Amino acid sequence: MPTLKTKIMKPTLKTLSAGALVLAALEQAHAQYTPPPPPTPFQGFINEFFRAKDPYMNQWDIAGQFRFRYENRQGYGIPGIPGSVDFRAQNAKVDNDYYLTRTRLHVGYTEKWWSAYVEGQASTDNNDARFAYPNIPAVPGTFQRKGNGPEADLIDLHQGYVTIGNHKEFPLSAKVGRQELSYGEERLIGAFNWNNIGRSFDAAKVRWQTEWFGADFFSGRPVIPQDGQFDLSNDYDLLSGVYATSMKIPKNIFDLYFLARNSTRHANSAEPNPQFPQPTARDIYTVGGRLKSKPGEFGGWDYSVEGAYQFGDFAPSTTAARLTQNAYMFVAQGGYTFTDLWSTPRLGLEFDYGSGDNNPTDGTHGTFENLFPTNHKFYGSMDFVSLQNIQDAGINLTCKPTPRMSAALMGNALWLANTHDFFYNAAGGPRTAGGYGINPGYNSFLGTELTAITGYAVTRFAQVEVGYSHFFTGKYIEQSLAGVGGATDANFFYVQTSVNF
Repeated sequence: MPTLKTKIMKPTLKTLSAGALVLAALEQAHAQYTPPPPPTPFQGFINEFFRAKDPYMNQWDIAGQFRFRYENRQGYGIPGIPGSVDFRAQNAKVDNDYYLTRTRLHVGYTEKWWSAYVEGQASTDNNDARFAYPNIPAVPGTFQRKGNGPEADLIDLHQGYVTIGNHKEFPLSAKVGRQELSYGEERLIGAFNWNNIGRSFDAAKVRWQTEWFGADFFSGRPVIPQDGQFDLSNDYDLLSGVYATSMKIPKNIFDLYFLARNSTRHANSAEPNPQFPQPTARDIYTVGGRLKSKPGEFGGWDYSVEGAYQFGDFAPSTTAARLTQNAYMFVAQGGYTFTDLWSTPRLGLEFDYGSGDNNPTDGTHGTFENLFPTNHKFYGSMDFVSLQNIQDAGINLTCKPTPRMSAALMGNALWLANTHDFFYNAAGGPRTAGGYGINPGYNSFLGTELTAITGYAVTRFAQVEVGYSHFFTGKYIEQSLAGVGGATDANFFYVQTSVNF
């Protein structure tokens, strides 16, 4: 006979399990741009067909997505082409347009105490002038490859894992295998879904769900995309940590995390020609937290604040000595949603700060390590910067003109946090060539970016999205490129269509 404690525990765990499922939706409440929901729920054509015939087929999940995106970039450096750097006005190619396709097909099966999931992926990159692996600066043991571009990975395994556990019955569960890792707003660890390949890890994760909090304990190695070969994880690059979330603070969501990234001297040459550059040696430890308002708890107001500190060591190049890591970041954002106005507009403000290095010769590395982020969601949609040596003041206006449409206008003003450090790109690499470098005498203002995005749910299974951005160069960029013919503004235009099946 169940005890009183058991009777109380089971509904509590059911409630906790349901709460865990809606956390992802809560995380999107304050996003700068969120695609519109489908007009009616869609489970996928295959799922709907089989589930209509047999209710036991609800245990199966067979579905997928095809995504097409055309991108036109003007004023962008093209990796692999000599002299081509961001915002260069002349004497080098800085215009590139191409189209990307990505197809994902997954099969999942769920039992009471276990489940399994497999997801294949095919990514193509067409007419792209970027080298698949530019190898600049050159890494011993690797070689430059033009290939089909950096976002091509023809056929591969994106995810494949097994889960054991049932939070309705027991507070612990485990997930083992190739999987996406995504926490908070993805500022430090994200699935990088904007990218045509995305990001996954060969990892093991244990989740502990209680009445007071849910916590993930995980350890894994990032998968290295390689076009034409089966993707393997980097045996010399390890991400571990614990990420805990509590909803017990009234009207707020509170996150607390500790993350460790440990990479050896062999990490950046683990594969001879990866689609993404691999890291130099480092042992960096990040401790941080985030407080975020729950939707609707403060009327039309919302806010979030996040901060993190890093310690450990970092090697800036393949052969350089390790420096003591001493870096930090913080983010503050808030907004107001006018629920009584047409299209329910939300006006938001944001400030992001990622520390830079004050003195490259003092044995300390003060540049914040951005880890594994989805930077496209923040700091401007043109993907020029990461949360490293940066100050970003942003304003955004989002609205829903119709239930099927979402729109956003976003502006970002950017400064270097410290002119004694480099101007880092979205992938976290320092700009060191074509006029860029460490220029402490230059003005710290990088420029401003304006973006407009509109998305429309055409049907319950298809969406289209259009975006345009313009970057107005500031004093730092103009001073950096004055010796190579001057600077030019940059433009970015894209059209994206997604079809679920």
